[in-house]
Amino acid sequence: MRDVAAIAPGTVDDALAAASRVLRGVEDAAVEARALLVAVLDVRPSWIALHRGEQLAPGVTDRLLDAARRRARGAPLQYATGRAAFRHLVLSVDERVLIPRPETELLVDLALGGLPAGGVAVDVGTGSGCIALALASEGRFERVIATDVSSDALAVARSNAAALAATLACPLELREGSLLAPLRGTRARLVVSNPPYIAAGEAESLPRSVRDWEPALALYSGSTGMAHIQRLATDAAAVLEPGGRLALEVDARRASLAAELVASDGRYEGVEVRLDLTGRERFVLARRRAGVAGSDA
Repeated sequence: MRDVAAIAPGTVDDALAAASRVLRGVEDAAVEARALLVAVLDVRPSWIALHRGEQLAPGVTDRLLDAARRRARGAPLQYATGRAAFRHLVLSVDERVLIPRPETELLVDLALGGLPAGGVAVDVGTGSGCIALALASEGRFERVIATDVSSDALAVARSNAAALAATLACPLELREGSLLAPLRGTRARLVVSNPPYIAAGEAESLPRSVRDWEPALALYSGSTGMAHIQRLATDAAAVLEPGGRLALEVDARRASLAAELVASDGRYEGVEVRLDLTGRERFVLARRRAGVAGSDA
């Protein structure tokens, strides 16, 4: 956490009151104002209660009010502040990338669990870079490769990678292209992805904060929501080394179907569905089978 210098007029309470006025009409405006200030200052929530009468540094109130205006227009908290927490990381995010979810933090645990050291890990559809950066900082890989079809998303991931370079235990490469196409013959010990998995016709059922703000490219996957998962199941088998792991985050409504798609490929074994922290079927895991005809890329 950064130390917040008190060197300019305008106290914490003054800033919160001004932000609450901007957020008038938003449910729990005072709570929202505190959450925004915590994010803007990069402090713990308890910091506010201990420093309410202190002066804020120059520019803090302006940044807070800018975030409050975006929040009042409906922007998710992470977009309003430009920051999102993911595991032990704090990332920069904006409308070019999906907001990292708590479920995806568990995907990293499942991907890493029991995996031997070494080899290459691949994060497909990296977005903000959250999964790739977690793998590169927590895993024991020779390198991590992250792909995305969106050059805008890769710009965000590149910025996060530069900011967090000191935390990484191995090199991280960012490659532009669709799914696994940028791998160019690379063999991987792990392929992990939180791909688009919403059917195009389901857009209206999404919360407005998702539908109106998050990038469609990261949300929708054809008419059934399965197009990306089907391609990943096929293409990952040609990339994974024998015994390598495939780890996917999927729509809870279609987890069994996703597992069936992976199993039907014939080049995987140990295909299983895992639950998220709310008890929903959320993840599909599999191992690359060795010695299967037609298994090479």
